[in-house]
Amino acid sequence: MDGTNGAYAEFSNEHAPKRADLPACPVETCVRLIGSKWRLLIMRDLLLNKTMRFKELQRSVGGISQKVLTSNLRDMEEAGLVIRRVYPEVPPHVEYSLTGTGESLRPIIDAMWTWGEGYQAKAR
Repeated sequence: MDGTNGAYAEFSNEHAPKRADLPACPVETCVRLIGSKWRLLIMRDLLLNKTMRFKELQRSVGGISQKVLTSNLRDMEEAGLVIRRVYPEVPPHVEYSLTGTGESLRPIIDAMWTWGEGYQAKAR
């Protein structure tokens, strides 16, 4: 837990990984962090919506199971890409948003969007 507020507990990993734990290739490092279909779609939705609750994110991503979404969000939190805010309510109220590091991937997602639009325009 990195920070607490009277209204919620915030969880995020702001510790940089050890260089020795990362691949030598920068592209491989990026692929490890965001290279899955689900992680890219989670990032897309958090970039578009800023903050989302778990079920909102699950509906928005579409076709992802609760288990897979939970696993990806945990991995993204551990990698320092996602912030999880837990509000002390019943039932639990949990929100997800991107860290500054997660937000820094916006140009990559924007480039993928632009490329995808161009590719779709060529489709018959």
